[in-house]
Amino acid sequence: MRNVEQLQTELREHLHSLERSGVVGLSATFQPAEWAAIVPRLDPDELLTLFEWLPDDDAATVLATLDPHTAADVLQIIGPVQAAAALDEMPEDDAADVLEAMSDEQANALLTAIPAAEADELRDLGQFDPDTAGGIMSPGFIAMSPSLHADQAISALRKIAAERQPITYTYILDDSGRLLGVLSLHALVLAAPDKPVTDLMVQDVVRVRADTEATVAAQLLRTHRLLSLPVVSDDDRLLGLITPDDLANLALEEAIEDIERLGGSQPLETSYRSAPITLLVRRRLGWLMVLFLAEMYTSTVLKHYDGDIGRLPLLSIFIPLLTGVGGNVGSQTVGTLIRSMAIGEVRLRDIRWVVFKEFGTAALMGLGMAVIAFGRAEWLGVGHDLALVVALSIVIICAWSATVAAVLPLVLRALHIDPALVSAPLITTLVDGTGLIIYFTIAEFIVLR
Repeated sequence: MRNVEQLQTELREHLHSLERSGVVGLSATFQPAEWAAIVPRLDPDELLTLFEWLPDDDAATVLATLDPHTAADVLQIIGPVQAAAALDEMPEDDAADVLEAMSDEQANALLTAIPAAEADELRDLGQFDPDTAGGIMSPGFIAMSPSLHADQAISALRKIAAERQPITYTYILDDSGRLLGVLSLHALVLAAPDKPVTDLMVQDVVRVRADTEATVAAQLLRTHRLLSLPVVSDDDRLLGLITPDDLANLALEEAIEDIERLGGSQPLETSYRSAPITLLVRRRLGWLMVLFLAEMYTSTVLKHYDGDIGRLPLLSIFIPLLTGVGGNVGSQTVGTLIRSMAIGEVRLRDIRWVVFKEFGTAALMGLGMAVIAFGRAEWLGVGHDLALVVALSIVIICAWSATVAAVLPLVLRALHIDPALVSAPLITTLVDGTGLIIYFTIAEFIVLR
């Protein structure tokens, strides 16, 4: 990608100089990733001028490169006329995502400004939960009657090919729109002209209901290596398709949300640039207070073992090391498990071997760190016994932390709670106190007898 700062500066110069031809000419050279980086940085007046000058289809392309919340903010800035025109040109699934990011009042205002047929289609898409197959599907597909022959089907495809995206599958529907089979272009072009399409189609079509979880649909598409996955209603009427592009958008949105949750913050419902400070506080304060209160039990543990520290002050030297090791191991385990769960590799029924795998992994890593810690303690001159306490504590804390971090995400998923809520800060907080208990308990047996 070219230098975004330079492109942004050049675009702004044309906008401020009111050079419409310069803006249109420069924008024609922009790549989607460049638009996605530049548009959120423009001022409202610049956005207003830019979208007033861009052709509607180009404006729609620009909006489709943005995340839905940013696109919704832009539409509110540029006004209802340009917003409705651009929304009407956007792919239906992208437009539905943008409307979902708006308030009901804002969305309805835009829907009334576009043709009724397109508005009804967007309303139909909006009825599905965004986290379901219906919520991520694209409503466009190519369908044919089962009464056609191969030459008739090819003739029909030839007429619509110029107006459609690359044709991969053709779906055979009955008069009620129910899915009967799927026909590949490869099978069609190799068939005899008078061959009925019903003889060429695959009847056992992999499909999902509209209310199926989006992650389940994504796994089906990947497992069967399909170019598109049909989404059907409860009575098997074809509603739309899920494509790899839809999955890419889903994966990006889930990754962003998981990253925010893993940091101990709730996902934003708008773009970061437009989020007010009060919204950031609301999204972060809840978890921060939970973690803050939970950390208090670490102080309680330290208070309980105050006498041990008084008898052997050198014990306090290694507390930061031990709590840090436990938190780091737990964070690594949570990150790995959440990724594996997201792509369907791990489920609750796998909990025994997951715990065994993570326990063994952490124990081996702990042994390596224990050797180093033992040497470090000896170098500090704290004595063989305390060095042994530190080394044993590291091994046990590593194994314990990994076990906790392996079990909790799987249990939460079984309880229909987002496993990303088991964030790295939460695991660190849980392990801090228990790690200290392990440390002082071992110390009591070895050096404080």
